[in-house]
Amino acid sequence: MRRTRICWRRWVPTVWYGLLLLCLTVSSDAAPRADLAGGPTGTVKTSKGFSVEGVMVQLISQKTSIRTTVFTNEAGQYEFPKLEAGVYTLRTPRPLEFKRVIKEGVQISGATRLPEITLERVTESEFLPPTPDILSQLSDAEWLHNLDGTAQEKRVFSNTCGTGCHTYQMQFRSRFDERSWRLIMHRMLDYNGRILQGPGDGEVSPAEQAEREIIIKWLARVRGPDAQDPPLKVFPRPQGPATRAVITEYELPWLGVHVHDVFGDTKSDGIWFDINRSPLIGKLDPKSGKVASWKIPGTPSKHPGAHWIQAAPDGTVWYSETWSQSLIHFNPLTEIFRKMSSGVQGNMALAPDGTIWRTAKDKISRFDRETAKIVEQFPPDSRKIPNTYGNFISWDGRYFGGGNRDRTFDGVVFMDRQTKEVRMIPSPSGVSAASRGSFDPDGNIWVGGRGGVLVKYDHKNNRIAEYAPPTPNNTFYETRADKNGEVWAGEMRAGRIARFNPKTHGWVEYVLPEPFSFDWQTYVDNSTDPVTVWYGDQYGYIVRIQPLE
Repeated sequence: MRRTRICWRRWVPTVWYGLLLLCLTVSSDAAPRADLAGGPTGTVKTSKGFSVEGVMVQLISQKTSIRTTVFTNEAGQYEFPKLEAGVYTLRTPRPLEFKRVIKEGVQISGATRLPEITLERVTESEFLPPTPDILSQLSDAEWLHNLDGTAQEKRVFSNTCGTGCHTYQMQFRSRFDERSWRLIMHRMLDYNGRILQGPGDGEVSPAEQAEREIIIKWLARVRGPDAQDPPLKVFPRPQGPATRAVITEYELPWLGVHVHDVFGDTKSDGIWFDINRSPLIGKLDPKSGKVASWKIPGTPSKHPGAHWIQAAPDGTVWYSETWSQSLIHFNPLTEIFRKMSSGVQGNMALAPDGTIWRTAKDKISRFDRETAKIVEQFPPDSRKIPNTYGNFISWDGRYFGGGNRDRTFDGVVFMDRQTKEVRMIPSPSGVSAASRGSFDPDGNIWVGGRGGVLVKYDHKNNRIAEYAPPTPNNTFYETRADKNGEVWAGEMRAGRIARFNPKTHGWVEYVLPEPFSFDWQTYVDNSTDPVTVWYGDQYGYIVRIQPLE
C-alpha cells in the first residue's frame, strides 16, 4: 500500500536509448551551472582572521529537513544555490580540527548574506584529541590510518570486514579480549551478515582461517580491554575542484532502514530506491523531499528486503529480492506487484531492449520477463562461468559485463551479445574483489573493486587495468561511467564520492558531510551539464552530488 501520493509534473530527459546516445556527444568542458548559485552567501575565517578552504557549510530546512552543503573557496567564501525561503539551521558538519558551529532559526530569502562564521581550533597541535565528538567525525579510512598495526593486518581486516554493511565505528570504539573478538568474528562472518539469518553451511578454508586469526589477534591488541585511542591525524581538507560542488541529503521517513540501490525515473525527475532489510520500495521527489512508498509482498520464512532496482522507460520498475530469490515487476500506476521466483539472487541487468540478464548456473543467462525462468545461456560450450556479483549491459545493449570477487576467480566477465563471444579476464592484482559496475561510452567495462581499486577492461584491445584513489584504506562496491567517459564511485570507507577521468588519470574526491559513503549503486543523470550524481546511503538517506564544473 502506498503511503504518500505525489504528483509528478515535469518530464526530464533520461539516459536511455537514442536520447542517451545524443547526450554522449556533449562536451565535458561545460560552463559552471548557473542553477547552483544565487542563494545565501557568507565567509568563514579562523579566530586568527585567516580564511580556510574546503570547510563545509550546511543549511538544514526546518520545513523539509533537506540538508544542503557547500564548501568554502581559497578566500573562505561560500555560496548556496537558490533555496526555498524559510527558516533553516546553519552549521559546519565535520569541522574536525575546529569546534562545531550551529545557529538555529536562520531566516533565508533569496541571496541572503549570512553572518561571518568564526572557527576556533580544538587544539593548536596538528594531532587531535580522541574525544567522542571527533571520533564520530572520522571516516573508516582515517580510523585505520591512526591505529597501530602492520600493512598486512590492516589490509586483511579491510578485505574481510571492509566488505560488510556497516562502518568501523562499532569495532574501533569497542574493547574486547581475544576470546570475545573471536566470538564476534564468528557471528559477523558465519551468519550471512544478517540479524534474521542463521549460520551458513559453508566451510572455512585454511587460508581464510589464517586471515581470521590475523584479524582477531590484531583487534585484541589495538582494541583490547586496555587499549587507548591515539592522538589523531586526519586527512587534508578538499581543495580546488573538490570544493566546487553542492551536496544535498534527503533523510527518509524511517529509522533503521538500509537503502541499497537508487535509480532515476524515466518519466519524471523522481528517484526510485529499495530497502535491503525491510519490505519497502519508494520514490523520492527531489524538489519537496517527499517520499512515496509501497510495502512489497513478502515471502513466508524468508528474510525481507530488496537488492537491485531499475526503472524501465515505460515507467514501471524491476527489482530483486535476495533471500527469496525473486524477480519483481511493479507498475506504480496500478500499484500491482508481479513476483516471480528466479532461483537466483542479487544483481540483475535490465537491457535497453527490455531483456533481463545475469550469470546463473555457470553461464551468462537471459531470463524470461513473464516467468523469470532462464531461456537462453552463454557460452554454448562446456566452459563454466563464475558467478558475477555485478551484472550490467552496455548503453547500446550490445555487451554484457560482470565483476567476480570470490577466491576461485578475481576479475571480470565479458560477452558480446552480437557475436556471442564470452571472455573471462582476471584482474592484474588478483585481489581487486571486482563487484558491480557499468560500461563507458566506448564500451569499456568499469567495475568497483572492494579491494580498493577501480577496474577497467578494454575489450577492443583486450587490456585490463586497475586504478587506486588518492585516499588510502579505501573500498569500492560499484562504479558508474557518465556520458563524457568519467567514472563515479562511492569511496565507501573514506566518506567521499570519487570522480575519475581516465583520459588524464585525474581524481576529484568530493568529501561528504557524513564520514561514510555506503554507495551500493550510483545513478548518473546525464541530462544535466555537468552531470548530476545520486546514491542511496545504507544509513537511511539519499544523496545528490552536483558538481559546478
